[in-house]
Amino acid sequence: MVTVYSVHLAELPPRVTARALTRQPSGRTVAGLAHFEPLAQMRLGAPTLSPDRLQLTRLAVFAQWSDESALDRFLREDTLGRHLADGWHVRLEFLRRWSTLAALPGLPVRAGDWDPDEPVVAVTVARMRMREVPRFLHWGKPVERLVRDHPGTTLALAGLRPPRTIATFSVWRSVREMEEMVHGGSAVQQPQRHAAAMVERDRRDFHHEFATFRFRPISEHGAWQGRTGIVPRAR
Repeated sequence: MVTVYSVHLAELPPRVTARALTRQPSGRTVAGLAHFEPLAQMRLGAPTLSPDRLQLTRLAVFAQWSDESALDRFLREDTLGRHLADGWHVRLEFLRRWSTLAALPGLPVRAGDWDPDEPVVAVTVARMRMREVPRFLHWGKPVERLVRDHPGTTLALAGLRPPRTIATFSVWRSVREMEEMVHGGSAVQQPQRHAAAMVERDRRDFHHEFATFRFRPISEHGAWQGRTGIVPRAR
């Protein structure tokens, strides 16, 4: 069996999203499921007090599966899975991590190699320190806008599960463009926003837990807001 990861986006009734946020599936209820991270979608860079900051009609999910057959079975047979099957998702191969999550133990720092010009998907998951939220918003919102508006992304959004979990999902045309953004080398206005926020995080952490993961997209399924072909083809 080959472990596979997935990111899902779906339009759902608010009651379905609320139930998913409070009673998420687990390996005890879904065969082959190793981890399931449900979040209400959030528009990157949205005002703090805004409906765009907690979209209860849009669910985002980051999940880990024992293999693709377990994911297929979930989408076909589970009630929530069938809702997600009507949306969009991308299947992923793990490549790299920075830091760790207790919920995803045992991952190597690096798994294999990649071409700097191949497309890549980045996922960040954080558990907030509630007292640090004002600082996080001050430093994080400029980074949200940087990623959202970056010419190298074909999709960039965030998710929130109250009270303390926040995640970001971004699809990049190439590893090179993503790394340039991270290190402040992009040809955009104020390219150092991400690098500056990381310096501030190192000075005093915003989070109890924080991890960034890099994935190779395997396959893309469905449509999101009328869009297909969100994952670029490898050059």
